[in-house]
Amino acid sequence: MKQHILVLGSGFGGMWSALSAARLLDQEGRVDVEVTVLAPAAELRVRPRFYESEVHQMKAPLAELFAAVGVKFIKGMAKTIDVAGKRVQYTDEHGEEVSFSYDKLVLATGSRVVRPTLAGVSEFAFDVDQIEHAMRLEAHIKALNTLPESAARNTVVVAGGGFTGIETATEMPARLRAALGNDARVKVIVVDRGEQAGGSLGEEIRPVIAEACAELGVEWCLNAGVAAVDADGVTLTDGRRIEAKTVVWTVGVRANALTEQVPGERDAHGRLHVDEHLKVIGQNDIFATGDTAYAATDDLGNYALMTCQHAIALGRSAGNNVAADLLGVTPIPYSQPKYVTCLDLGAWGAVYTEGWDRQVKLVREEAKSLKTQICTVWIYPPAADRAEAFAAADPLIPVVA
Repeated sequence: MKQHILVLGSGFGGMWSALSAARLLDQEGRVDVEVTVLAPAAELRVRPRFYESEVHQMKAPLAELFAAVGVKFIKGMAKTIDVAGKRVQYTDEHGEEVSFSYDKLVLATGSRVVRPTLAGVSEFAFDVDQIEHAMRLEAHIKALNTLPESAARNTVVVAGGGFTGIETATEMPARLRAALGNDARVKVIVVDRGEQAGGSLGEEIRPVIAEACAELGVEWCLNAGVAAVDADGVTLTDGRRIEAKTVVWTVGVRANALTEQVPGERDAHGRLHVDEHLKVIGQNDIFATGDTAYAATDDLGNYALMTCQHAIALGRSAGNNVAADLLGVTPIPYSQPKYVTCLDLGAWGAVYTEGWDRQVKLVREEAKSLKTQICTVWIYPPAADRAEAFAAADPLIPVVA
C-alpha cells in the first residue's frame, strides 16, 4: 500500500515542496510513496508582481511540470484538517465535499492581506494581494477615463508604506497616465504612520526611496492612518480628507486560517513555529512552509519573512524533509543566512540591498535590470523536464548567492 505526502497549496512554498519531495523519493528509488498537491488551480501565481499592469499574465501553469516529476494534482479548496485522523476535507472542482488521507502533510497555503473593520474598507478599497483582486484594480484604473475630469479621479491613495505599498505607489503614476493620457495631472499619495518616507525599511535605503518618490511625484502623508474609506476618498485619523476615486490597501498580512486548525504556537502573523527541519513543533506528521511557517533563517535571531525569496528555500527544505521523515533518512536543516531585497521604484528604477540592515548596493537602472531578471525569470518554475526540475529543487541551492 502506498504512503501519501499531501501538500496544501501551489504557491512558491507548495510548488517547491512538491518538487523537492519528489526529488528525494527519486534519489532513494522509492515508488511506494505518492506526492499530491491540493490547490484551487495547477498554477503558480506570481504574487510579487501583482502591483504591475497586465496582471492576468502573472501566473505560470504547473500541470506539465507536476506530470514530469510524478506529482499528482487535485483541484480543490482545503476546508478542514483533522490532525488526529490525518485527513483533509476539501471542496472539489464540482463543489462536492471530499476527504484525503495523508501520512505526512505540508501546509503551504500562504497568507492574505488583513482588511481592518474600518468604515468602507471592505466596500471601497482595492488591494493587490490576490490575482483576482489585482485584476479588479486594473479594470478600475483602465475605466477611470470614462469618469468626468476631477482631482479625485486622478488621485490614488495607497494605505501603507511598506514594500507592497511602495512598489504599488511608485508604479502608479505610469499606470494612471496610461489610462488618462500622458498630460493628465495625476497624484499618488502614500498614507503611512511612520515619521519618514520609507523609514520602516531602514536608514540606508530610506533616502533612495525618498529621492525616487520625489522624482516620480509620489507624495507621503506621514504620522497618519486611514480612519474611513468611501467612494470618493479617505478620511484620515487626524481628520484630514483626501479626495480619491482609487484607494489601495496594503497594510497587514496574516497566514492562511488553516494554520489555526493545527495545534501549535503561532507568531503575531499566525505562522506556526517550526523546528530546523520545518516540522511544526509538537506535531509528528505536519510540516509548515512559506508564509505559514515561523522559521529561523540563521543563528543570529533572524526569521524568514513572508516573501517569495524565503518561500522558495523554505519549500525546497520542507519538501525534502517531509520525504526524509517518511523514509527515515537524514533531513537537511533549513538555513538561509543571506538576505537581500530588490525594491521596484517604478519609472525611477529600483534599489537593491544586501543584509538585514539593507545596505544599498545598486540603484536606478542597474537595480531595475536585476529586478526584471528576478521577477521574469528567476522566480518562475523550472521547465517541465524531470532532470531539470529535480536539479532546481535541491534544498542546498541558495536562493541568493
